[in-house]
Amino acid sequence: MIYLDNAATSYPKPPEVIKAVDLSMKLYGANPGRSGHKMSVDSAFQVYKCRGMLDSFFNGYGAEYVAFFPNCTYALNTAIKGIVKKGDHIIISSLEHNSVLRPVHKLKQEGVAEYSVFRVSEEKAVTLENFRQAFKDNTTLCVVTAVSNAFGNILPLKELSEIARKNGALFFVDGAQGAGVVELDMKNQGIDCLCVPGHKGLLGPMGTGALLHKGLPFSSIIEGGTGTASFDFSQPEMYPERLESGTLNVPGICGLKKGIEIVSKRGVSNIFQRESRLCRRLYKGLQEIPEVKLYQGDYNSGIFAPLVSFNVGDLHSEQVSAYLNENGIGVRGGFHCAPLAHISNETQKQGAVRVSPSIFNTEKDINFLLNLVRKIAIYRNI
Repeated sequence: MIYLDNAATSYPKPPEVIKAVDLSMKLYGANPGRSGHKMSVDSAFQVYKCRGMLDSFFNGYGAEYVAFFPNCTYALNTAIKGIVKKGDHIIISSLEHNSVLRPVHKLKQEGVAEYSVFRVSEEKAVTLENFRQAFKDNTTLCVVTAVSNAFGNILPLKELSEIARKNGALFFVDGAQGAGVVELDMKNQGIDCLCVPGHKGLLGPMGTGALLHKGLPFSSIIEGGTGTASFDFSQPEMYPERLESGTLNVPGICGLKKGIEIVSKRGVSNIFQRESRLCRRLYKGLQEIPEVKLYQGDYNSGIFAPLVSFNVGDLHSEQVSAYLNENGIGVRGGFHCAPLAHISNETQKQGAVRVSPSIFNTEKDINFLLNLVRKIAIYRNI
């Protein structure tokens, strides 16, 4: 199969990542931070090294402020629900994934907080003005995606964070589609909390994610064993233990550590440019097919991440993706767990066919996909 669904999960995993996971099962099989014997200490050291690598990679606020989670969704829920207080107002963008929308909507349903949605435009000035207009006197938190998982828009994080700071609000970022693909620099971009998955652009295994923050006073969402202060009935105040209860996914963390090493060596900018070239080729090819609907004014890599979404005539996106699957190409059809983005782009009936290449894809893969789309456009009876 030609795999072009890397916005969901990157594939294939580099051999070095697979080897790191396998080796961890043999060498680091003990519970980190729970015992004093050598294997437990060695396992804890591997976890600590990965914390430090994540902190360095995203220019964070210290390894102790890096907490591991099963995925980005858990991290976002912990961040949002752990900081919002009754009576607060939250701002989110019109491109947010359900990992942001559903937690804030739940807080609204429970009568804890209200939220507003600002519309993202391809014109930065319009986006920033829409953001400014969304603030209220009780706005305490802004949560935005770094990159739209449905349409690839790159949000102007630094400018948005400056507006949030001037209005006395915290600025949280969903890095699900951005981590490892676009530059994310917490200190330079004014990010107070960044949530990332390990299994997408960072090339790590599924079941890995992290929350990075600047020492914020989060309430714990889950309480349990942390390996410290066992006779204290309350969850520890210190980080990262405050946010981490139970046994960590050490094999996954070891694989993630290796993935970060690979991405760091290749360079995020180089990865972005390589993947963007493939998307530009795809976009131009799709433009030549009259029946194809595109949702980007043009493929400008300064505005869009390496991701292209389209439809063919009135066919539902899942019909198109099913046909492509039958012919050896893996893409994502449907709504991508991002209803706000589809409402914003008026694709709530068809969804969209999403193509997201990786560093392992080639122009040959894109050409094969384009040939299949041409056939769909001609026959339309799939």
